[in-house]
Amino acid sequence: MSDAAQLKQEAEFFDRWAEESIKKLQPIDPRIVDRYRSPGKWYPKEYCITLLGDLRGKRILDVGCGEGEDAILLAKLGAIVTGFDVSPGAISVAKRRAEIDGVSDRVSFICAPLAEAQLPQGSFDVIWFDNILHHVLDELDFVMRKILASAKPGADLICIEPVNLNKTLRKIRFLVPVHTEVTPGERPLEKHDLAVIDNLVPVRRRHFLFLGRLIRFILGGYRYESAAFFQRLLADLVVASDRVLLSLPRVEHLGGLAVMHGKIGPGPLDSR
Repeated sequence: MSDAAQLKQEAEFFDRWAEESIKKLQPIDPRIVDRYRSPGKWYPKEYCITLLGDLRGKRILDVGCGEGEDAILLAKLGAIVTGFDVSPGAISVAKRRAEIDGVSDRVSFICAPLAEAQLPQGSFDVIWFDNILHHVLDELDFVMRKILASAKPGADLICIEPVNLNKTLRKIRFLVPVHTEVTPGERPLEKHDLAVIDNLVPVRRRHFLFLGRLIRFILGGYRYESAAFFQRLLADLVVASDRVLLSLPRVEHLGGLAVMHGKIGPGPLDSR
């Protein structure tokens, strides 16, 4: 499949999701905002917010923003956010979400493929990738260079991505009858993909989702704030156990997701 055909297919995939999402939009749950104002370190996105510290006034580029959930949360925490995505439908949902949550003055959205977005150079304090890079692995180096050129010197890079560092565990995963929505050609990042990122921006990785894979069975729709007390307690125990296990040498490779954080150095990145 050509790159153009794959982009079209991915946009159509997320457009279909957006058609349903826009019918049932609600303002962000205040409990979610409160949770991330005082984040912990056990859950991946909480850990990311902890790494970034006070977001007030920071300019964040939300790469592949989808329907805007992260962009709205980051804006509620005080950031000024630019989001972009390949799906026109998702961008429409994101804009409507910003209106509903009263942050349209702090959030802007662009519809464009990652490799083609026209972004201001050296402008952002944070480059934020949330489950995006595994969609562009065939052009990972090019996309990363292009996006990183929009960062200020010393800006933070945050990547939340599925990873596969254990082939046996990956094979077992395919034997488990758990349905997940995926786009054509996507897969978790492997060692050579992580090396591409590390070559551009040296990052520290923390691994998540070993036992944490069970969270899908504990929290319906992964909705932590609206879950019953005992469900939240059980989820917290699972992720706490994960933190202990995944801190051990070699065992960390069993994690199915990684948070990567690094500082983007000065100087333009040649995206050719």
